[in-house]
Amino acid sequence: MPRRVRRGARLPNMTGPPPAIAATRRAIRQALNGCGTGELVLVACSGGADSLALAGAAAFAAPRMGLRAGGVTIDHGLQAGSGTQAERVADTLRGLGLDPVDRVAVKVGRDGGPEGAARTARYTALDAAADRYGAVAVLLGHTSDDQAETVLLRLARGSGARSLAGMAPRNGRYLRPFLGLSRRTVHDACALMGLDPWQDPHNTDPAYARSRVRHAALPALEEVLGPGIADALARTAELLRDDADALDAWAERAGGDALFDSGELDTSVLADLPRAVRTRVLRSTAIGAGCPAGALTARHVAELDRLVTAWRGQSHVDLPGGLRGRRVKGRLRIFVPDAKR
Repeated sequence: MPRRVRRGARLPNMTGPPPAIAATRRAIRQALNGCGTGELVLVACSGGADSLALAGAAAFAAPRMGLRAGGVTIDHGLQAGSGTQAERVADTLRGLGLDPVDRVAVKVGRDGGPEGAARTARYTALDAAADRYGAVAVLLGHTSDDQAETVLLRLARGSGARSLAGMAPRNGRYLRPFLGLSRRTVHDACALMGLDPWQDPHNTDPAYARSRVRHAALPALEEVLGPGIADALARTAELLRDDADALDAWAERAGGDALFDSGELDTSVLADLPRAVRTRVLRSTAIGAGCPAGALTARHVAELDRLVTAWRGQSHVDLPGGLRGRRVKGRLRIFVPDAKR
């Protein structure tokens, strides 16, 4: 039987935060579970709704877990008044109670296109800030919608399973607590917290590929295939991440089995492996030998694979970074050729 409540007795307060705010705080707690008491976490905040909600949720949840929460905002210097905007964001973070708060101005280069160059400058600055303050984690505000956009962008480039796995919830010191939450939920939380987000004009500029995916490609897919495309792509990324993790672990073991003390690979061992595992071994070996990861394409790896599975006495394979792959007497060697020869 239900318990009777004595007349006049005060009922416990059963109200709590709105569901959207509760979801963001819960995501923060789950992401930070395992951090030690007194350790510092930094929130990377652009001033947009996603990262402001992240800052608000972290400011609430982290101290209740015995953690310190600070914030850092990056001024890319790409727009007029960006310094003033960055200072506004820093003031908002201080108002939330985050400490320390840092505003960092960076110079964006040209390598990798405008989006890639800005990303490189941003992560370099975030790494430096984390080192400077001794932070154990840097929180990023990416949502499941961002994940879906990332999967589509990489799919268009013909990427493999590891790339299509999208962004990981944890990558070293970087944590993405909101990957399981929709953009709508996070934006609702931001509004309910009373925070005033900045609308980055780059987010609607069709010159940027991510903007085109967000405002044209995904809506078109929703119209043709029905709602739920973003959630489906995010789920696909999660499943592919599990597969890629398993294949990477297999490749690491197989690479050790195929490796001679000289650093060469036994082609007979490699030939017995499934292609998905073998190409992972070849790629990691090439990168370990000095090939720039960003320049090493699937075509390069496929040519190395032909030295293993379709060798007909071909001379060598040229690789990025001035390296070569060559097969001699059943051994595959990746090396820098002697310029004097």
